[in-house]
Formats: sequence, structure tokens, C-alpha cells
Amino acid sequence: MNVSNLDVKLENSVRDAAPNNALDYWILANSKDYKNIPQDPKNPLTEEKVKLGNFLFFETGIALDARFDAGLQTYSCSSCHIAEADFKPGRMQGIGDGGIGTGNAGETRLKHEVYPDAASLDVQGIRPLTVLNVAYSAKNTNWNGSFGSKEANEGYEHRFSEDVDEGLSLNKLGFEGLETQLQEGFKLHRFKMNQTIADTLGYTTYFDEAFPDVPESDRYTPQNVALAMAAYLRTINTTEAPFQKWLKGNKYAMTEQEKRGALLFFTKANCTSCHAGPAFSDTRFFAVGVNNLDDLPTFVDEPRARNKNFGRGFFTGNADDLHKFKVPTLYNLTGTPFYFHGSSKRDLREVVEYFNDAIPENPDVPEEVIASNFKPLGLTETEIDDITAFLANALDDPTVERYKPTSLPSGNCFPNNDPVSRREMGCE
Repeated sequence: MNVSNLDVKLENSVRDAAPNNALDYWILANSKDYKNIPQDPKNPLTEEKVKLGNFLFFETGIALDARFDAGLQTYSCSSCHIAEADFKPGRMQGIGDGGIGTGNAGETRLKHEVYPDAASLDVQGIRPLTVLNVAYSAKNTNWNGSFGSKEANEGYEHRFSEDVDEGLSLNKLGFEGLETQLQEGFKLHRFKMNQTIADTLGYTTYFDEAFPDVPESDRYTPQNVALAMAAYLRTINTTEAPFQKWLKGNKYAMTEQEKRGALLFFTKANCTSCHAGPAFSDTRFFAVGVNNLDDLPTFVDEPRARNKNFGRGFFTGNADDLHKFKVPTLYNLTGTPFYFHGSSKRDLREVVEYFNDAIPENPDVPEEVIASNFKPLGLTETEIDDITAFLANALDDPTVERYKPTSLPSGNCFPNNDPVSRREMGCE
């Protein structure tokens, strides 16, 4: 295969950005490659556990703690992490319990009229992160990194308290962030599980196969639901993106423009100063001064949303951490037109322009907490186009719907099971 000068330059830059100076540092593990997928030692991956978690992530039948009867068994984790929307909400803010409708990718989901206000809904005061490639930043999850007992949270054990925020005491169990957050989310998002529910929905055998060493009396539990879901989520990686194929040797996988954008990404734009991991994510936190979700016409429940706006500082209690947020993955950015934790940008090129200009848009973010590497990049209009092409196309895996099950053991409709969603999806 002929390798162009551009490929040579790009390969050298990609190697230089890797801590081990190797191309394979940036290659994501395939979904069945359990040996090489980053995982929690307390929750090792198995095929049976991943299979159970795949079903449960989409299962509407466990939505049994809805605020009103109209919401019972109508939503799932995938209501806010929709496969067709790159495992993100299809609208600027996800709605679990209290939502109605789906559309093609969750974009038409609305508040059910029975639910009177934001406090009655299961909504987030911040835009949910995608769960794609989550294995590569799973030690500390969510935008402020408050879940997980390791890495960034070592030394903050005194903040593992319900007095700080609901669910943080779960960090004391010693799991990584993904496993911990899913345990917290089970209650937060109003799900239920016990042996009777497992039997009714057709999951008993799947639990038995996934957790054979757990006593039967402790097997059909919210914790095991969370561990199975975490196992599944660690396997949904964007391995079919053109840049991944290029890394594996197919130098025709990217266009010339995308290669030029990639070279800028690794050099002049210095994107890897923040997006430093294999999934172009990280467990570090930076303030870049973007607006919050409550600056938009969304369902906001104070003070829940206000606390989210403080970012990392809300968890650590340190003023220096205020308005700092976790570095998200850069794969599959185009499935929805919402960017940043507050959905404040609606176009990917606008995001590149924002970093190129490096002018904070949120006046409530003090200048002293803004990241030192958030500074003008000096990119030309053509260079902005090239980087946008790399992000939009070369980092897009168009096949992530393969991680969605074709049906559930319960036979329920998913990702939503309300009457409007069933009609829209032809799932009557």
C-alpha cells in the first residue's frame, strides 16, 4: 500500500502524542476482546455478564418506581442514551421517568402531562455524557468525576458522603466510577429489581449465568444489575471509525482533508493536551467557560441543577475546581446537534471555532479557573474546516447501533414503552 507524505507526517505526530510512542496506544479494544478492555478488578468481564447488561440497559420492565402510574414500565437507561443518537439523548436534555414519545432518535420526547414540574421528572441538570468508549475513562465518571474510589478521587474520601450529594457513600464500596454511578443511578432513575421481578421479566436464567458464584439470595439485586450494565457498557467502543481503521493500517480509510485535520489535531491545535486518552477522553477536569444547561429552555429543578453547574468543585469542595468538567470522548459527535455539558453549541464547527477563539462565553466562570491551555489557536478558516471534517467523519463509527439488542427477554418495547413511543416505533 502506498503511504503518502501526509500519512508519514500524521503517523509521526500520532506516535509523538502517545505516552508509549506507539500507534496502537490509540486503538480501541473490540467488544469481544475482554482481555484488553479496561475493566474494574471487582467486576471482571464475562460474556454472560455483558449479555445480561445489554438487555437490562434497554429494559423498560424494570421501571417500577415511577413517580406516577403513567410512567410505570415506560422508560429505560436507553431513554437518555439512545443508540440511534450515539448513546446520548436525542434532545438537549434527556427525560427518563415522566417522558413520552421517542421520534427517530429521541428528538421528540416530551414531558408527560401527568407530571406537573421539573422536580417530578427524572431529568438531568446537565447534558448526559455518551456511554460510548466509557471503559477508557471509567475510573471516575460523570462530568464532575464524583463517582469512583480510585485515581482522581484518592484523597477525597472525606467527600464520600450523602451530606455532599446523594449516592456518594457508594464510593466506599471500592468500585470504579462506572460501576458506582450505575448503582447510584438505579435508585435515582427509579428502577427496581428482585427475584420476583427477574422471574416475571424472564431474566432469572441470565442472572444465574452471569453471577453463578453469588448466593441465590443475593443474586437478583440492584447491585448486580449495575455490575452487568457496567460490563456491557465497557464493550461498546467505536472501533469502526475511519481513524481506527487508519491506525490499523488502512491508509485509505480517511480522506485527505480528514488527514490534514488529524495532523492539525495532534500538532498546531494541541487537542491532545486535554483529549489525551485512547478514546480522546480523560479523567482530568478543565474549565473552558461554556454556558450551563439552565441557561436554555429546559426542565430545571433547583438546587439540583445549580450544584451540577459547579462542576468538579462541587464534589471536591475546592474553589480552584469550580466550573471544571471532565474531558469527554470525541468519537461520534454528530448524532445530535448539542455540545458541551450545557448543550450551548449546536454545530460542531462552532465548537472548533470556540476553541480557536478561546473566549469564554459564561460570565459566571472566573477567569482564574479557566484552563491555561484554553488560548487562541490561530487556525485559518480552511484549517477549521479540516479539523471539523476529522472530528465529524474520521472519528464517527456509523455502526454503533450494533450494540443494541434486537429484542428483550420480556418482550417489552424499548428504549421507551409509553403509548406514543410504541406507536412511533411500530411496536404495538
